[in-house]
Amino acid sequence: MTVRTAVDKALCYIVRGGELLVFRHLGHSPEEVGVQVPAGTVRAGESPEDAALREAREETGLDGFRLVRRLGKTTYDITPYRFEVQHRHVFHLALDGDAPRRWRSREHHDGTRPPTELECFWIPLEHGHVLQSGQGALLGRLWE
Repeated sequence: MTVRTAVDKALCYIVRGGELLVFRHLGHSPEEVGVQVPAGTVRAGESPEDAALREAREETGLDGFRLVRRLGKTTYDITPYRFEVQHRHVFHLALDGDAPRRWRSREHHDGTRPPTELECFWIPLEHGHVLQSGQGALLGRLWE
């Protein structure tokens, strides 16, 4: 029997002008990693809110994010990719300042492994159904 690890994650819906900020991994096929929103592990002693802001900065290379509101929490079993159950704290974030329509970014992972090359871009909110691994589960709450 395989044991699944439970992990707290922060997941960010960064919205601007009816569009959602997403990214794709360069060097990996869409079938492998899909289109994603900024998200990552909540570190020991870190609040989910702080993790969301940190992950947004790390994955996009941009500054000027602010928390609009907490949208809720979901649970997602990511098996068989990893034997992991993710408890996702989902946040609506805004970006103060300009950002290009499309750009490349590099996530450095605190030097623990090679950087991940990313391409960030904006999609219409109504196309959020393309998000991988259940990341779009709470998109509807943006309209509540």
